[in-house]
This record gives sequence, C-alpha cells and structure tokens, in this order.
Amino acid sequence: MDLGIKGKRALVCASSKGLGLGCAVALAEAGVDLVMNARGAEALEQSAADIRARFGVEVTAIAADITTEDGRAEVLDAAGALDILVTNAGGPPPGLWSDWDRDDFIAALDANMLTPIALMTRLLPPMMERGWGRVVNITSQSVKAPIPVLGLSNAARTGLTGYVAGTARQVASAGVTINNLLPGIHDTDRAIQLDQGVSRQQNISVEDARSRREATIPARRYGTKEEFGQACAFLCSKHAGFIVGQNLLADGGATVATI
Repeated sequence: MDLGIKGKRALVCASSKGLGLGCAVALAEAGVDLVMNARGAEALEQSAADIRARFGVEVTAIAADITTEDGRAEVLDAAGALDILVTNAGGPPPGLWSDWDRDDFIAALDANMLTPIALMTRLLPPMMERGWGRVVNITSQSVKAPIPVLGLSNAARTGLTGYVAGTARQVASAGVTINNLLPGIHDTDRAIQLDQGVSRQQNISVEDARSRREATIPARRYGTKEEFGQACAFLCSKHAGFIVGQNLLADGGATVATI
C-alpha cells in the first residue's frame, strides 16, 4: 500500500533500537525523511546509517535526552520543519505502590507525559498552519488495563491519554491527527529485561519465563518491532486522516476488554 507520505519529514524519539527503531524503519520504507533521536550516540548512528543505506532517505541523528528541556531544544532546533512526530521514551521502573515518593512520580510524568506534551505544544502549531500533520504517541497497553507493578507508568501514560483525547479533537479540523499506539510485550531489550527479572524471582530459566509469558498472550508469541512499526506508519499515512484521538492496542490480544 502506498501510504502517501513520501517526502514528509518525521521526528522519531528513542529510535536507536526497539519499537522506536521499528517505527523509523517503517516510515523510511514509505519514503519519509527522518530525524532520529536517542541518548546513546553509537547505537543511534549505527541505526541511522543502516536506514540511509537501505532506503535512501535523509536521516539526521541527534543524540540527546528528549526528556530534558535542553535535550528537546537541541533536537527541535536541529530538526527543522516536521510533518510527523512519533513520541517515545523508556518506561519508569517497576515496583509497588509503597515504593514510590513524589520525586518518583515527577520523574515518570516528566518522561512519559510532559515530554510528549511539550513536543506537541511546539510542533502542532506549524503543522496546523501547513494543514497537515501526524502525531503518534507510543504509550502502553497499561492505559487500557493497569499493570500492578507498573504504577508509575500507569499513572503517567494515562495522563497523556487524557490530554490527547481532548487535544486531538481541537486540531483535527486543521488536518492534524493525534493518536496513541499501545504496545503489549514485544521482542525487544525491554522484554529480555522483564524475562530476566521473572527468571531471577522465580528461579527459572529465561526461556521458561518467556514461554510462560507467551502462554498468556492469545497470539502465543511476542510482537515484533517490524509489525509495530508498520502500524505506526499507517497511523501516519494519508489513509488515517479520519482516525482521531484513538488508542490502538498492539498486544496480541493480551488485554481483555470489549471496547
């Protein structure tokens, strides 16, 4: 399918690996020029070089912490005019409700709620002036069904979801859409870390930990960053202009909900 976005320019945050990289690759495959961002310069440059070689698109790589004011300024100043924004940041650490204090919540809100809002605040006005724009926020399946050990993430990402629900409907008439893409467990470094944690806690092998987790997913497997990226690219496409303020689950059916 021709997504109709060849020649557009996208900022994809946290895109040196994992789900962010999957989104960057899918957009590049559609002919989109990229601004890629991550904290680690080495992995970022390697991923950017691979995308340039594979797809022949322009790729600007900026190593900076997008969750900080200085990092955002550095990325946005170098990015120039953008048609597409894909927000993404690593989730806060797991734990119990009794583990967290105010500073923990502020850090989670800064990374997973306030950073996407700050990026949208900066980029939505020029998108609206041009009459076209796409924003996809990578959040989590936990906004549909909370994950008890991820209370910090549950809170911050649900806050972002509420913000998007209202804002998306205010900018849609200008040709700009905002939607959220909600991953379940995918075959990324994050999944490996989670499986290693279960392995240590339950004194089982990492392979057994993965098998047990896969058994809880109706699709009976982990997702791939490639299929996640294609879902993101579709939401950024010309075909998705009537999809506004939605939360698309990409979790293999793991979240049990009617709506």
